[in-house]
Amino acid sequence: MFLSIKKRIDKELVEFAKDINKDYPLNRISPLLYRSIKEFILRPGKRARPILFLLAYLGFAKKTPPGLYRSAVSLELLHDFLLVHDDIIDRSLVRRGKPSMQVMLQRHLAAHKHIKFNGQDLALIVGDVMYALALQAFLSVKEDMHRKEKAMKKFIATAIYTCGGEFVELLAGIKNIDKITKGDIYKIYDFKTAHYTFASPLCIGATLAGADNKQLGLLNKYGIYLGRAFQIKDDYLGIFGLPKDTGKSNLTDLQESKKTIFVWYAYNHCDGKDKSAIKKIFAKKDPSPRDLLKMRRIILLSGTVDYARREIERLIKMADSLINTSKMPPRQRDYLNAFAFGLLTLNS
Repeated sequence: MFLSIKKRIDKELVEFAKDINKDYPLNRISPLLYRSIKEFILRPGKRARPILFLLAYLGFAKKTPPGLYRSAVSLELLHDFLLVHDDIIDRSLVRRGKPSMQVMLQRHLAAHKHIKFNGQDLALIVGDVMYALALQAFLSVKEDMHRKEKAMKKFIATAIYTCGGEFVELLAGIKNIDKITKGDIYKIYDFKTAHYTFASPLCIGATLAGADNKQLGLLNKYGIYLGRAFQIKDDYLGIFGLPKDTGKSNLTDLQESKKTIFVWYAYNHCDGKDKSAIKKIFAKKDPSPRDLLKMRRIILLSGTVDYARREIERLIKMADSLINTSKMPPRQRDYLNAFAFGLLTLNS
């Protein structure tokens, strides 16, 4: 089932990329702008967010209205917009195994030595256009206008929450590690990841299908728990994952001194010498590869990976107990759990 949904979403993305120029003359405005957006949005991906949106909609609706899959594409476009901006903030060179947007655009500017802007500046604009295109795509579904308006408000809130989470995460970088709590980290996880990866796609789809507020509240909590587990897995890959699998260096998150659950747990469960080492490394503007490898060793020896596994298992159990009370048909609940839980496995 999931493979067929993903194939249909991928096909819809291709059609959307063709249709862009029918609605807006992007290619006439700038062939570079159009090419950059088209290349980026068609890169291979899991399409998790549109799939979750569709699973939630189909869990509460009796039919598939025209334009539903085009609206599902909007969740992928929102994801792409956020990735472009996130890569600018993180100075990331690679995204999905290919050059990040600002790197692609900087290469285009390479021959122009004296210009006062760079690839990052152009990438900001590209990201903004992607967000506008996401809003347009969302409006494609032929559904009850009242539900459509409510769902659109949730879509807009998703962007606000996610950008707010990014804002809070950057400010957390100013804090000393001994002042960071688990609650601080989960606040970042909830707003930066859980809403737009799980809770919002589910609630947007269910709202569009006519689910009541009690069911929406349940799906929101379910999504937050899964989103926390998903971010723990992502943090693990950011430290221990293979670059060929993640598409980026496995030292990137440590280099950026991100306050993750791994850093928090390791700091609070290591000896004084290692605590001092973590503080010194975090105080450096540009930690060396040797520093980062030392940090990874401290994390590994502190038992943090086992703790992360337990935390993921705990969050999955909490989510599972919630969804079992949902009014979704049992078969749809099983489909949803199978897909969502499949995104959360933390391998050694």
